[in-house]
Amino acid sequence: MTSMITTYNGYEIKPGADLRGANLKGANLKGANLWNADLSGANLKYANLEGAYLRGACLSCADLRCADLRGANLEGARLRGADLEGADLEGANLEGANLEGADLEGTILEGLKHSGVTK
Repeated sequence: MTSMITTYNGYEIKPGADLRGANLKGANLKGANLWNADLSGANLKYANLEGAYLRGACLSCADLRCADLRGANLEGARLRGADLEGADLEGANLEGANLEGADLEGTILEGLKHSGVTK
């Protein structure tokens, strides 16, 4: 998977990127390849991550309120303590993801792949 997005707000958007605490509020990261990226504590509120490749990414304590994660690959992602209130995860792959302590209030969860999810 390749991404046409290379930077946003001065942050490099690439596999393995260190985006801890990054302000990516409202970012259009549709289809971005953030495999194994560290987005812990990042502000991704209202971000478009539709179809993004976030396999193995760390999103612990990230703000993903109202984010569009439709069809995103979050296989093995760490979402411990993430705020997903109102996020759209329709058709996302959450196999093996860790959602322990995540806020899922109002989250759209139709069509998820989710075996092995830790809640």
